[in-house]
Amino acid sequence: MNQQQDMIEGAPLIKPSTTDHPLYDTIVEACRTVYDPEIPVNIFDLGLIYTIDISGENDVEILMTLTAPGCPVAGEMPGWVQDAVEPIPGVKSVVVGMTFDPPWGMDMMSDEARLELGFM
Repeated sequence: MNQQQDMIEGAPLIKPSTTDHPLYDTIVEACRTVYDPEIPVNIFDLGLIYTIDISGENDVEILMTLTAPGCPVAGEMPGWVQDAVEPIPGVKSVVVGMTFDPPWGMDMMSDEARLELGFM
């Protein structure tokens, strides 16, 4: 998802994920089990997970956003992500943070999500 990491003029760069960590793919799969209740696509493919940062001690920090700040499940979704990732063997701790900077846009969706939602 390189388009997420391209710097938009005046906008902060999204911190890159720790994609080379052995737990990364398992954490991504766990994130794919969480769905926005209003959209039939998982939050990872929607592009709502901005950063998965995994320390050498297997502490996981996830930075995510929502499709809109007024999303009815705004208070609940970080907990859903934490509940999905915490049980993974090897994960020591999970902290899920929320940001709206940069704001989510349809260009952050994976091709699979766009296809699923009829945008392709």
